Amino acid sequence: MKEESKFPLITGNIALDLVNTELVRRGQRHDLLHSEGELLEWLKLMREKGCFHKLLLDEAEEQIHFIFPDLINFRALLRVNFEAIADGKAISDFFFSLLEDKIEQAPFIYKLHNNKLLSLPIGSIGGKIISIIALDVLKLIEANKLQKLKKCSNPDCVLLFIDETGRRKWCSMKICGNRNKAARFQQKKFENS
Repeated sequence: MKEESKFPLITGNIALDLVNTELVRRGQRHDLLHSEGELLEWLKLMREKGCFHKLLLDEAEEQIHFIFPDLINFRALLRVNFEAIADGKAISDFFFSLLEDKIEQAPFIYKLHNNKLLSLPIGSIGGKIISIIALDVLKLIEANKLQKLKKCSNPDCVLLFIDETGRRKWCSMKICGNRNKAARFQQKKFENS
């Protein structure tokens, strides 16, 4: 049986999954990327999910200490902007410029690797990873998916997700939905006793 990840991979998008590496447990905010080792673990998981090529992961492993602060700072910028969008604010010109600037710092080239054409960013390894994440955000914007960005209905949860149906309330049934159901059941049980 495959071991379950400690990271809540509820979106299928590297940018949102990065932001969702901060969560709330027992009323306390927790950072799942508290160390370089945890960041490397997350990057390996993102590689398994097909977010980038193994060549980048190999380079990241060698230079994780350079990547760590830049990626944590970029996550904070993403969170601020994603939360504003989830609150109904328009995507700011500053956010567009920031994303475009990150890609310009590590633009994409194409290489043939094992008879497969790869789109790879060039530049510093931290810049490369941030460029991939910035491109993911721009693709979400292009597909009008950020217009469907929501915060979990659990007021104690900070996870974000894209609501494709327009009816989704919880970051995930497994994380908050079942907890809410259980709490309502216990409340009803208490009221009926």
